[in-house]
Amino acid sequence: MEKILKKSSWSDIIVSILFIIFGITLMARPEFIMSMISILLGAMCIIMGGLKGIDYFASGKKDNYLLAISIVAVIAGVIIMFCAGVITSIFRILIALWIVYSGIMNLQTTIVWRDYQSRLWLLTLILSIVTIIAGVYILVTNGAMLQIMGAIIMVYGIIDIIESVIFIKKIDNYLE
Repeated sequence: MEKILKKSSWSDIIVSILFIIFGITLMARPEFIMSMISILLGAMCIIMGGLKGIDYFASGKKDNYLLAISIVAVIAGVIIMFCAGVITSIFRILIALWIVYSGIMNLQTTIVWRDYQSRLWLLTLILSIVTIIAGVYILVTNGAMLQIMGAIIMVYGIIDIIESVIFIKKIDNYLE
């Protein structure tokens, strides 16, 4: 059990490091990052649509659903490529929901730590609340500058690493 929990915490740290790198990049070059994400997602949809179109013409049965999927995917890809603003909004909402979820999960862990009378529960409580507030801010602030979002993502990554390290160091105490 201890190995599984520690391994899970280390994978959380790796994800948090990726969030930090993404946050820094988003702060430095926000328009470039969002346009690249739009182009990549759009290209993936167009390629998927093209492959489904090839499947349609290659199948002897002429499955009409393949043609429909192909057309919808290509149209969606073109829309995504040329509507970076929409992608930014969707991406902002997904990141915000992830951060709020993580904060709530860390808050739940804080309650467990308090029950074990750990001295670190107050610190993790504060960090969890800050994480939830940051996620809610990203969620409700439609016009938030991408740089601020990058900073909040970076802070989230740092907070999550701190909490994971604390958890790894204290796991032995909690499993006894």
